[in-house]
Amino acid sequence: MDKKTLLNTREVAHFLDINEKVVYTLIADKGLPATKVTGKWLFPRHLVEQWLENQTINYPDTTHPLPPYHGLLIIVGSNDILLEKTISIFNQLYPGHVAVFGNVGSHGGLEALGRGLCHIATSHLLQEDEEEYNFDFAFQELKGELPAVVNFCQREQGLLVAKGNPKGIRGIPDLDQPGTRIANRPVGTGTRLLFDRELDKANIKGAQIEGYDRELRSHLDVGLEVLSGRADAAPAIRTVTSFLPLDFIALRWERYDFLVSKERFFEQGVQLFLGLLHEAAFRDLAQELDGYDLSLCGKMVFPQQSKEIQGNEQ
Repeated sequence: MDKKTLLNTREVAHFLDINEKVVYTLIADKGLPATKVTGKWLFPRHLVEQWLENQTINYPDTTHPLPPYHGLLIIVGSNDILLEKTISIFNQLYPGHVAVFGNVGSHGGLEALGRGLCHIATSHLLQEDEEEYNFDFAFQELKGELPAVVNFCQREQGLLVAKGNPKGIRGIPDLDQPGTRIANRPVGTGTRLLFDRELDKANIKGAQIEGYDRELRSHLDVGLEVLSGRADAAPAIRTVTSFLPLDFIALRWERYDFLVSKERFFEQGVQLFLGLLHEAAFRDLAQELDGYDLSLCGKMVFPQQSKEIQGNEQ
């Protein structure tokens, strides 16, 4: 049976097995995810489920924690075309090592890092202030411990449309036109988070757009949906246009980071992979692709508040 994506107060109270009056207390005191755009409280189901999981205490330890590094580098998180090509370079340059990637979205990458299932998590989750990325999400997922954060790249996010833009789509508001079809990225990905946020700004309910629930695992996959004519638009990174004859409508540049637990930061495979970001083979490859900015690539990044404190101390 299909789950409702938005719950009303009565439904969320039933879901949490509490009195309806307690729901309002949880909104104010415990940060229960809610919106009042329609004039009444509504609760995105997937965010309520995530909130409930984050409230769990005495979380069981991983029964099989990641062993000491022995040549297998595990990278988990957000899909990126340049990252996939970088992994290929790594495997060619270091035959004694193997890097593998699990495409589970930014949220999935942080969860895997928190459970000790990977060496590097990849993420581009935009925070509520719409300026910072990843820190708040990592702090929550890792139970108050911030990992080391190294920038991989900055990428341009937007909408893919057919060549020549036959539907005349100029931005997010035009997706509300009758007959417009989209392809989408899964919940838990940074691209989906940004897309849903932009839809909210335009007062558009995603469920009303044909194809909103058609989720595909990669940027190239949604690009192929647009190229085939099965979708008129799709949220993705500009780089897709380096491989597919599509047009692109820019929304914003974003920061895409590597997150590494501090106890694994100096393991050999991690250091070899991070070192690769300064090599000519990687830099030359990145220059062949559209939509990337490497001005921060390979550098440690810190929360803005920490930067301001450091600046005041100097």
